Amino acid sequence: MSHAIVETEEHHDLRAAVAALGGRYGREYFTSVVRDGQHTDELWAEAGKLGYLGVNLPEEYGGGGGGITELAIVLEELGAVGCPLLMMVVSPAICGTVIARFGTDAQKRAWLPGLAAGTTKMAFGITEPDAGSNSHRLTTTARRDGDDWILTGRKVFVSGVDIADATLVVGRTEDARTGRLKPCLFIVGRDAPGFSRQRIAMELAAPEKQFELVLDEVRLPADALVGDEDAGLLQLFAGLNPERVMTAAFAIGMGRYAVTRAVDYARTRAVWDRPIGAHQAIAHPLAQAHIELELARLMTQKAASLYDAGDDVGAGEAANMAKYAAGEAAVHAVDQAVHTLGGNGLTSEYGLASLITAARVARVAPVSREMILNYVSHQTLGLPKSY
Repeated sequence: MSHAIVETEEHHDLRAAVAALGGRYGREYFTSVVRDGQHTDELWAEAGKLGYLGVNLPEEYGGGGGGITELAIVLEELGAVGCPLLMMVVSPAICGTVIARFGTDAQKRAWLPGLAAGTTKMAFGITEPDAGSNSHRLTTTARRDGDDWILTGRKVFVSGVDIADATLVVGRTEDARTGRLKPCLFIVGRDAPGFSRQRIAMELAAPEKQFELVLDEVRLPADALVGDEDAGLLQLFAGLNPERVMTAAFAIGMGRYAVTRAVDYARTRAVWDRPIGAHQAIAHPLAQAHIELELARLMTQKAASLYDAGDDVGAGEAANMAKYAAGEAAVHAVDQAVHTLGGNGLTSEYGLASLITAARVARVAPVSREMILNYVSHQTLGLPKSY
């Protein structure tokens, strides 16, 4: 099986088209939306209408019939012009993928056309107050009651619940044979009785808000369960690998935006007789940041390619590495961009300072860099576990 290192002409054209769309909105649109406490509804709707939000979903349900490769390109290019859409990571990439791969025909018909068009949004609830990276410690439980399911538990750091029509919640059911708990995925409508949300105050300049969810004996019909009750982790990781690839794309786009702004500034800002970009102390770190972003993008393309080819195990390793590399590269790029502008780098006018916090997220979410190092040391290098 070969993996294209050089992008196809179709991918190149997709990048250009998405960059043009995002460029019509730009960073000022994005920051004004954040400042006013609004959402990027206009950009989201237009991206959906043009088919960009559903490029990874099956054509028979209104999607583009592509893969995570194409969806990652869309998110990266929107980020590179200063308009990263976080809900793309959650709605089409995680939820859309899980439903497309494991949902019943009825679930696919009910959800995929809207997710593909962007007219429907879905959130994803996995993290809990006492179970972050350790999904084996999830305490949100689902029990049968006749044909129904009863879901009880709490979730934290769930993005965009206020604008989502439903949330894909990771709960655990008891295995009738062993008595052990196994993960299962449930679609919970936003108005389900017993389903409540509370906003978490964040030091983060993003249009998407973060929420804590409480599921208090939420009664769900049998068809709220996505996929096979016994598939468990397989289905969960089918959604988590795209999440890592998309988080990498999110970070790379952000890093590219920061470097572009810094390079523009360094070309024109003259302190002595020449532009500051002529000095190697300014030029070399920006060149290094660019190289790191390009390397991270290459790993992201590899991970997306493996995933789209159906290699879940290979994609898992590559997606973790891509997320790690992109998070590091984005943090370095943003830091260097702010440093290049000096005091201007911290002004609202140049819009780079807010990226310091935003880029830092990619080192923590959806899984910390230490957990990725654990994964690589155990799975790739075969070293013993410490836990």
